Amino acid sequence: MRSRYIVVVGILVGLSASAQNNTPAPRWWSKYQTLLQNGIGPGGKKTSSISAGGNADASDECGPQSETFITLNTMKPQSVAAGSNEIFRLAMRGYASSDGGTSWTGTDLPLPPAIGKNGIDFGSDPSLAFDTQGNLYYSYIVVYFSNGNGINGTALSVAKSTDGGKTYPGANVFSFSSGSDHFNDKPMIAADTNLLSPYRDNVYLAWDAASGGSSGGGIRFARSTDQGAAFSVARIDDPKGPGRVIAAQPFVGPNGEVYVAWNDYAANKITLNRSFDGGATFGTPVTVASKSIPFDIGIPAISFRRALIYPACDADRSTGAHRGRLYCSWADLSNGVNTDIYVSYSDDRGATWSAPRSVTDKLTNVDRFYQWLSVDAQTGEVNISFYDTRNDTTGLRYMTDVYFTRSSDGSSFAPNVRVSSASSNEHDCSGVFPCSAIDYGNQYGDYEGLVSFGGVSHAVWTDSRNQMKPSTGCRTNLLMEEVFSATIQ
Repeated sequence: MRSRYIVVVGILVGLSASAQNNTPAPRWWSKYQTLLQNGIGPGGKKTSSISAGGNADASDECGPQSETFITLNTMKPQSVAAGSNEIFRLAMRGYASSDGGTSWTGTDLPLPPAIGKNGIDFGSDPSLAFDTQGNLYYSYIVVYFSNGNGINGTALSVAKSTDGGKTYPGANVFSFSSGSDHFNDKPMIAADTNLLSPYRDNVYLAWDAASGGSSGGGIRFARSTDQGAAFSVARIDDPKGPGRVIAAQPFVGPNGEVYVAWNDYAANKITLNRSFDGGATFGTPVTVASKSIPFDIGIPAISFRRALIYPACDADRSTGAHRGRLYCSWADLSNGVNTDIYVSYSDDRGATWSAPRSVTDKLTNVDRFYQWLSVDAQTGEVNISFYDTRNDTTGLRYMTDVYFTRSSDGSSFAPNVRVSSASSNEHDCSGVFPCSAIDYGNQYGDYEGLVSFGGVSHAVWTDSRNQMKPSTGCRTNLLMEEVFSATIQ
């Protein structure tokens, strides 16, 4: 039966060392360059967006936002929370909805004191997770700069909210590195929400320690067994390897199994490691799939920042026929020119994986990128959203929209459905998109988000439809890139 959808819808110290190690610069570097060139913008607003045409402007704020993530409270599914990077300001931005994504409130995430006289620090790389007690955890990196004259270090931060993301009174900042060892980068967070799991409400964090020194590099993993009060940290990839990895994502199986997948761009493959004791110990990494794009790719829609390659994975925690099945998705070249979205699944707790298959409609000269995957813990359905350039009729592949598809078991996917009600353009400087209104350094960021539960999915993405919309009090008098959301059911 065919599925149907209704869319409700300075100079960086250590950078030269990175180059010598053939390691790309950290992805938060673009935000730092924007701050250096434009200064720090005014504080954020506390109130919300309104929904228009099925798409809600969740941020409705001056200046650009990008790199979005979304989650929900499985004990109270109308409680949805999201996050994004703030590009003109130091803080991270959090968004909260108590009505299933129809309306949103916004708040800033806390930052620790800067290091040294006249130093600054900022946040980057949002990720969020609820536990079963209604606690919301928002993870991000903190980057400490010495007033534009170098880096003082990086650390991991996990802020906790007990009111669904309306406020974050404080944050746990840990695993500081001065940068001579490594740069903490790209953290993702997960919580064990299985009611019968022996590790219920454990919180897990994974990230890459980029630009490794003698003990740097590799995938780092942290777990908390006390609701985020403390985190223990370990390395879970091969310590003998080159340490050229990025974009680690933790996710949890139906019995409390912990999985972490990442892009091993030195070996050019998607890699996964597993823990069957609540994250206390891990085994030997296994290969999910080989690929053709190592780290990123310059496609027209995101040619200035380049599209990062990362896995988005989840496990079937339902009581259905495929309970325990794991799914991983990623972008790769489809024909040597265009990018597409692929998925693979495992029925033996990640030991072996199916051959990758495309999840998109068969179209020519179309790029798909920045996918996210979410498995519905009630229905077991596999849901994927992604950016797509099919609506650019010029053939230049500049215009993007968000599309969505669904599968009952990962073996085949339904025809793609358009989620965004207007296209975005992060490339073209002509017409209504002048260069001054486009944040070339950051563009879409490195990912967009999706969460699914009870037959309903919530997508969140960076959207530039309102780039030229006037906004009183903004430094540029323009909204620029905004965070949009939609509900798919």
